[in-house]
Amino acid sequence: MSAVVVFFLVCLAGPAVAQEVLPSWNDGTAKSDIVAYVKKVTMEGGDGYVAPDERIAVFDNDGTLWTEQPFYFQLGFMLDRVKVLAPQHPEWKEKEPFKSVLAGDLGAIAKSGEKGIVELGMATHTGMTTDEFAKIVFDWFATAEHPRFKRPFNDITYLPMRELLDYLRANGFKTYIVSGGGVEFMRPITEKAYGIPPEQVIGSTITTQYEIVADVPVLRRQPKIDFIDDGPGKPVGINKFIGRRPIFVAGNSDGDYEMLRWVTGGGRPSFAMIVHHTDAKREYAYDRKSEFGRLDKALDEAAQRNWLVVDMKNDWKKVYAFEK
Repeated sequence: MSAVVVFFLVCLAGPAVAQEVLPSWNDGTAKSDIVAYVKKVTMEGGDGYVAPDERIAVFDNDGTLWTEQPFYFQLGFMLDRVKVLAPQHPEWKEKEPFKSVLAGDLGAIAKSGEKGIVELGMATHTGMTTDEFAKIVFDWFATAEHPRFKRPFNDITYLPMRELLDYLRANGFKTYIVSGGGVEFMRPITEKAYGIPPEQVIGSTITTQYEIVADVPVLRRQPKIDFIDDGPGKPVGINKFIGRRPIFVAGNSDGDYEMLRWVTGGGRPSFAMIVHHTDAKREYAYDRKSEFGRLDKALDEAAQRNWLVVDMKNDWKKVYAFEK
């Protein structure tokens, strides 16, 4: 093959390779801003260069990496676990919020508020060892289906965000999940779903206790909350478990507000983005009045704080990998 032919083929291949950057994102401000920022912090000798060790990116999970409507996945897990455990608890037929769960009354469950959700969590997430719980979660993800899409819950992840995770890692970033969800609910599947290993997942925790059972050491999950990784808890969790202030953050709700402020308040080149759910046809459209993933204060302040608001309907070519 002549040198001229080789040169011609390379020239043809160049644009095709360039188009592979965030392929499920539409060309526009959101995509170009992300790419420009990554180039800025990875260009050695440039004013905005950040050393690889400092390239930490944190992502919320519910509503940022996977769908959170019509309810959080972990709540769906709780509802299914209540039904499985109900024969052992006949008293639940008359006790809220279990009565509403067994009746399929999502509205009443939502009205039970944080107190009701915590009660469901204590009943369905405790009493077993950490290994036993991990298997229960893994098995649930293997069989449970999303009520709208009729596909396994672990299929309902956002393709553009998975591409963003890959893109950041390809450019020397270390990616973490920082979520209000239970850390041991997420860890069994995050590596397969997002390429994020369990040690890079920060979430809410319950107390665990060391025990010896038949001469085998185990950690047993206790019915007591240890740490809530939501709202102001997110910067605390980042500081406690990562020990570095990130430079890239992605969220979707007011539960991420403090994390957005923390990441962008460090005095270094930083980037913050909010996934705005605007696509009722392909996913869901909601923000200020939603029971799950309410986005109000962070949306109001995004422009003045230079946080990118990603319009799901207009900025994403595809939402899910299974879309045709």
